[in-house]
Amino acid sequence: MSDTVRYYATGRRKTSVAKVWLRPGVGKFSINRRLGLEDYFQRETLVKIVKAPLQVTDNMGRFDVIAQLKGGGKSGQAGALSHGIARALVEANATLRSPLKSAGLLTRDPRKKERKKYGQPGARKKFQFSKR
Repeated sequence: MSDTVRYYATGRRKTSVAKVWLRPGVGKFSINRRLGLEDYFQRETLVKIVKAPLQVTDNMGRFDVIAQLKGGGKSGQAGALSHGIARALVEANATLRSPLKSAGLLTRDPRKKERKKYGQPGARKKFQFSKR
């Protein structure tokens, strides 16, 4: 494994962090030491999100993806993995930057859960107002 070339990048989304290694291969995915993308992400939409950077750059069967995912839920982890794959592809080949950038795959999604405020039941919701 040490003799092959590997490209590393970190992807983030919400509270999820994805450490991603790309190496030349046949298109296998290994997530948290489990083989298979469909085994980890059961929803078809999440699989599409993860594969988007590879499809945009036409690298579907050229790289094996090894990923370590932490934090958040499945949706956030899929976004983080997609972000990490896009960044690792740029590490592998700098000419892929413009198609990934125009597809919006290199931009880290800044949206996070808003914190709860004191004197309120949630971030925005207020307790019922009583005039009398």
